[in-house]
Amino acid sequence: MAMQIHVDIVSAEGAIHSGMAAMIYAPGEMGELGIAPRHAPLITRLKPGDVRVEDDKGALEHFYVSGGMLEVQPDVVTVLADTAIRAENIDEAKALEAKRRAEDALAGQTAQFEYAKAQAELAEAIAQLRAIEKLRKMRAG
Repeated sequence: MAMQIHVDIVSAEGAIHSGMAAMIYAPGEMGELGIAPRHAPLITRLKPGDVRVEDDKGALEHFYVSGGMLEVQPDVVTVLADTAIRAENIDEAKALEAKRRAEDALAGQTAQFEYAKAQAELAEAIAQLRAIEKLRKMRAG
């Protein structure tokens, strides 16, 4: 049996996923992280993006997170997300509309605060759309 590590993905709404994984991929603030069993302990911030949980047979589960924290301990990886959604549950139409609104707000911004808020909303919408795209590619291939 291949080595595995326990992974928990939790959001403000509750637990999203709990199970064993051979590998976890997450959008760290400084870049993409790959966490395998026996990874060194780590705590880092997450940016909006796609968390992927790979089982010992190579099958991937995709989860969108809007940001949060990732903690790696010897036997468990915990993703504490502001918002976490299974990729297949993301509403593509809503994500596209949010992206359009954020782009419009960036084009017509009048204050630095509005600009920063619009940038954050745009990043979140784009991350949701990328999660949907990755899920589609995985299912097609």
